Amino acid sequence: MRIIVHGGAGGRPEEPAERERVIERAAAAGVDAAEPVAAVEDAVAVLESSPRFNAGVGGAIQSDGVVRTDAGIMTDDRAVGAACSMPGVERAVGVARLVLEETPHVLVAGEHAVALAETFGIETGVELRTDRTADRWAELEPPGDEPREHLAWIRERFGSRNQFGREGDDDRDAADPHDHDTVGAVATDGKSIAAATSTGGRWLALAGRVGDVPQVGSGFYCAPAAGASATGAGEDIARVTLSRRVVGHVERGLPAEDACELAIEEFGELTGSSAGVIAADADGRLGAAYNSTAMQTARAER
Repeated sequence: MRIIVHGGAGGRPEEPAERERVIERAAAAGVDAAEPVAAVEDAVAVLESSPRFNAGVGGAIQSDGVVRTDAGIMTDDRAVGAACSMPGVERAVGVARLVLEETPHVLVAGEHAVALAETFGIETGVELRTDRTADRWAELEPPGDEPREHLAWIRERFGSRNQFGREGDDDRDAADPHDHDTVGAVATDGKSIAAATSTGGRWLALAGRVGDVPQVGSGFYCAPAAGASATGAGEDIARVTLSRRVVGHVERGLPAEDACELAIEEFGELTGSSAGVIAADADGRLGAAYNSTAMQTARAER
């Protein structure tokens, strides 16, 4: 098994050495799995349980004060599962795998995804706020109940435009150092590949906002040639289907590392935003690239 894991692209994190140790532990958890789909789930679950990352515990709070989690998982035979907008669910990647294995669907959302998780024994009702995120939220005056009030409120905090190829895109590099967008993993055993991505969303997004992470081809993608997991400016990642772009470059003959670098170069030129991506190809090669200030990764092999 070979696995690569990322802890999100963004600004320089606080206590990077401690975060790196958790990412390395995630890679070690995944590399011992029997198959790639279990490897990426096991690795991502470690990061979802750590408050140092914006996934699961420690996820971003939306405009109504709620943390909602999203995740997606995919194998090289294009089996897919994704789940989104789940309050109180730490193990979002586990719910995504449930959708893959137990339903005929690709994506299940909201309270129904939470109910599915509970039915299959995944813990729900988890307190996903940490002292840090709760204190940060307490410093704000939240909006009222009307959607227009929420929209007006988030325009000053999240950004108001919905345009492609704009400059800056409210780059997270200048924001809270904890606000790294997602976590993810890609693994291969030389016979098959799997990719998974999980997130707690984006700080002060509109309640119910779903970014790139559970969208096939955007936050994650896997095909016989390669698998990829992306992180960064979610709306723009979705606009250019960043993970699918990486896999497409491998399909055209590039190794994983070169495919990641080319895709990030194209992403920056198209959007003016920051992102990162990791990948594994069918030849067992691993790759990573980013144009943000930082993106921590770990690799393991067994």
